Amino acid sequence: MARTIARHDIRNVAIVAHVDHGKTTLVDAMLKQAGAFAAHAAEHLDDRMMDSNDLEREKGITILAKNTAVKYHPKDGGEPITINIIDTPGHADFGGEVERGLSMVDAVVLLVDASEGPLPQTRFVLRKALQARMPVILCINKTDRPDSRIDEVVNETYDLFLDLDADEEQIEFPIVYACARDGVASLTKPADGTVPEDSTNLEPFFTTLLEHVPAPSYEEGAPLQAHVTNLDADNFLGRIALLRVEQGELKKGQTVAWIKRDGTVSNVRISELLMTEALTRGPAEKAGPGDICAVAGIPDIMIGETLADTEKPVALPLITVDEPAISMVIGTNTSPLVGRGGSGKGADNKAAIKDRKVTARQVKDRLERELVGNVSLRVLESERPDAWEVQGRGELALAILVETMRREGFELTIGKPQVVTREIEGKLHEPIERITIDVPEEHMGAVTQLMGTRKGRMDNMSNHGSGWVRMEFIVPSRGLIGFRTEFLTSTRGTGIAHSIHEGHEPWFGELKTRNNGSLVADRAGAVTAFAMTNLQERGVLFVEPGTEVYEGMIVGENSRSDDMDVNITKEKKLTNMRSSTADVTESIVPPRKLSLEQSLEFCRDDECVEVTPEAVRIRKVALDARTRARAASRAKHG
Repeated sequence: MARTIARHDIRNVAIVAHVDHGKTTLVDAMLKQAGAFAAHAAEHLDDRMMDSNDLEREKGITILAKNTAVKYHPKDGGEPITINIIDTPGHADFGGEVERGLSMVDAVVLLVDASEGPLPQTRFVLRKALQARMPVILCINKTDRPDSRIDEVVNETYDLFLDLDADEEQIEFPIVYACARDGVASLTKPADGTVPEDSTNLEPFFTTLLEHVPAPSYEEGAPLQAHVTNLDADNFLGRIALLRVEQGELKKGQTVAWIKRDGTVSNVRISELLMTEALTRGPAEKAGPGDICAVAGIPDIMIGETLADTEKPVALPLITVDEPAISMVIGTNTSPLVGRGGSGKGADNKAAIKDRKVTARQVKDRLERELVGNVSLRVLESERPDAWEVQGRGELALAILVETMRREGFELTIGKPQVVTREIEGKLHEPIERITIDVPEEHMGAVTQLMGTRKGRMDNMSNHGSGWVRMEFIVPSRGLIGFRTEFLTSTRGTGIAHSIHEGHEPWFGELKTRNNGSLVADRAGAVTAFAMTNLQERGVLFVEPGTEVYEGMIVGENSRSDDMDVNITKEKKLTNMRSSTADVTESIVPPRKLSLEQSLEFCRDDECVEVTPEAVRIRKVALDARTRARAASRAKHG
């Protein structure tokens, strides 16, 4: 029988947490203290080194699971130990990334904010880790927050473990207290609102990792098995597959068996082998069990596939992810302003327009490229040849995809987000969410009323005695489409809401969430200040003077429930007679600028969003007013 051996010179760990609890800051501090930047000391160091993508830096969230390697030199002078750290997203919408990240590691560090405590996304990622039977290390971060409540947060975390049916071994987790921003950690609990005083660095955190993260083990002399957990691309090397080697050794130039998703096997040669050190990948000769490495030379390799020994090819289990809950139709831009820049004046901007991507073939190719690296996304054909139904975990994940495509020069038409329903025992079921809301006590009634109209039912409520209330509701996923804007208005910007997918329940019935209609432009032209002055008392406008509009484009929100066609291009007629009101100046209320996510939230069923690199516009699906009137009449009279 083969002997099982552990590799003590390596540890693989994932850092999981809710959005904005400090994962990326902690990884930065670990890299700095392990001397990862010593060779580049002269170079300017950015904060949040792991958030490499522009959107991640702007939104302050992690979207892609990324790995880095820290070389830790023990203080007793022993051999250096490589700690591979996977920075996973905290957002449930990027669950596919989380599942892939956990397939590469042997333990997780659960990072919890010392004031906010465990929140829904913490629950989501922790549930995945406990299902995979992984040991957990709890790290209470931001102990220096003036409103920190360390004891209560630790108790809330124990409750969460019990709630998720953790067994006795999993509940006996070690606790580290840290202030990642200052790069300090301790095993002794500091007073609330203070930085740990008995330590000046992250040494206690490193030693806890080495003690509690199991070393990777393998069978002596076992044939090669390596799991593809992520994909990347390089201008020179082509597609790069990130692997975790489970058994055996992988060498540069070696011929291996590539076991595809459908079970077919073909022999391929590893043309390049790369290993990560700090934030860069460098060439390597071989990778052993437990190593996380990257290989090039296999152009069509996909996530979840296995590289194995050519003589004894044995496949590892495929990575499975949760089913999508939200879908939206993404198609080519069909508006009158297609390919004409933000202002609509195309001639001014010829160079930029040359790079525009406006054809169905380009959109289809881009969506297929996205499927390569994004395991939680589905792309289905729709009734129209120039539009596709894209299904994902949540609104945010799909909005991030659209925002990325927009920055690449695509012009798109996006339909209103819908929920993905399924039939269970002959009944229609829809996805539901568990939403956790923190609000000051005076807004409690407004929030309860808001959730009531969206068919939410209260599941839990706790009052910490600090003037804030935490409420948990179970609500249909479609009730949360467009919820955020209204919620922030009702709580005057003070409320915090986080939701997570909770399963499926029978269809909740009709939901009416947006009470106000739209102001729709009835002709093409440029917006005038004169027309805006007359229209601003009818509702809230979204456009400013000089903006190019077209018939069927939505220029504002009506103060009543029905839609209103308006002439926003009307000019003031000039006469040679001096008017009695000539010197009266009217002030224009600044328009409300909607972001991409807000525009998707605002949409009704008969509306869609036009997205170009310069502009986001909301429009009616049918631009012609007569066509819309006929459709409304048919709907009314059956």
